[in-house]
Amino acid sequence: MRHRPDGNAPHSDVWTGRATNRVQWLLALIGAACLALGITLAVDSAWDSGIAPLTMAVVGCIAAGLLVLFGTLAFVHVALRVDEECLEVRCGHIGLPRRRIPLAHVAVAEFAPHVTPRHWGGWGYRWRPEKGTAVVVRRGEGLILRLWDGHTFTVTVDDAEAAVQVIKDRLSPKPAGQTP
Repeated sequence: MRHRPDGNAPHSDVWTGRATNRVQWLLALIGAACLALGITLAVDSAWDSGIAPLTMAVVGCIAAGLLVLFGTLAFVHVALRVDEECLEVRCGHIGLPRRRIPLAHVAVAEFAPHVTPRHWGGWGYRWRPEKGTAVVVRRGEGLILRLWDGHTFTVTVDDAEAAVQVIKDRLSPKPAGQTP
């Protein structure tokens, strides 16, 4: 069973999926507004309190705007790609952060029907000592990979059950004489 949830023609060797969080766009707009405020203060300010407070306000607005803008745009969506050798996760429009996990490192793939940002401490690329690593861009279904080294990796993705099945098919030993 190989399919692409985006409706494109199926490929025998690649499964792709993604998850999107439209709320992140609102946060990105807030970041852009902070950035615009900082630029406006720097270019056209009638600030009478001196240069130090103006500089602090400009730098603070620009820094906060850039952090919020790029921090949220990096996690507007996540793309998952599973081929014969590895699973690759790319975040945002630039594809960073990115994580590649060779399927040879995967012991078990599990479907997770209820992954929530709250359980991971928010949206984004997360690490919790008791839970492992995760890429969480929205609440909902996802998959959990349990690796041979004892680590776990969780990612939210649409049609996670299909992704898990594809991974399981590639993890199961092939009968003698069968080609992949």
